[in-house]
Amino acid sequence: MSLSTVADKVVVITGAGSGIGRALALRAARGGALLALSDWDADGLAETVRLVEAAGVAKVRHDVVDVSDRAAVRDWAAGVVEEFGRVNLVVNNAGVTATGDFADLTYDDLEWIVGINFWGVVHGSKELLPHLIASGDGALVNISSLFGLVSVPGQSAYNATKYAVRGLTEAIREEMLVAGHPVTVTCVHPGGIRTGISRNGRKAAGLDGSAIDALFEKKLAKMSPDRAAEIILDGALSGKARVLVGLDAHVIHHFAKLAGARYQDVVARVTSRMPLR
Repeated sequence: MSLSTVADKVVVITGAGSGIGRALALRAARGGALLALSDWDADGLAETVRLVEAAGVAKVRHDVVDVSDRAAVRDWAAGVVEEFGRVNLVVNNAGVTATGDFADLTYDDLEWIVGINFWGVVHGSKELLPHLIASGDGALVNISSLFGLVSVPGQSAYNATKYAVRGLTEAIREEMLVAGHPVTVTCVHPGGIRTGISRNGRKAAGLDGSAIDALFEKKLAKMSPDRAAEIILDGALSGKARVLVGLDAHVIHHFAKLAGARYQDVVARVTSRMPLR
């Protein structure tokens, strides 16, 4: 049995304090879901809670959680299960960026982004997957990126974490199929979505952060978080293995498949014309 609706289902979302996470929470609330939301940003999370309550959510639990902290995620997951008694849909959405050439990123930058983008997904999946299996109609959704399908210069750490999320998620899906567990597993690859991820991310020393943010927000981030949430939720409820979000994600992914490894040469030429230092 697979999940086909969020009505009266327990939906767990990390990174719910803004962007895609907030939009997913609102869509799920309007669909009749019971919500368990987390974010590291207490103010952003409180605003999401206000919005979902205004939308008429039946029940919402909210916790300030650092997803890179294994013990904190374990305690949060246990609290969610204790309160709701079940979990039907999990969206591991929390994510950050660290922009800069690999040579210029610090070890602290690398550990920070891996802790959130990769270990955060590991922690959420590991702690909640048994409860998805027990639900009888579970769905696990992990948010990777277009940059989990193609690589770009200046995003080596982000690429690494999002490729890792893709590999982890696809393997979990295969394991659910082999075991015959009633859990669908979806890996999501958004393109440019109008969120604050660039503004809230880290930049290597010497980079023009304002120019990077402006490029992302004015030129690259074309889709609204609400539309992205709609595509993601529809894909999850359809049990899709992979969901590409945005025309840019579709075009660039298919171009890279056609070009093979030579896509890297094209990307290098294009990005070399975008001086941000």
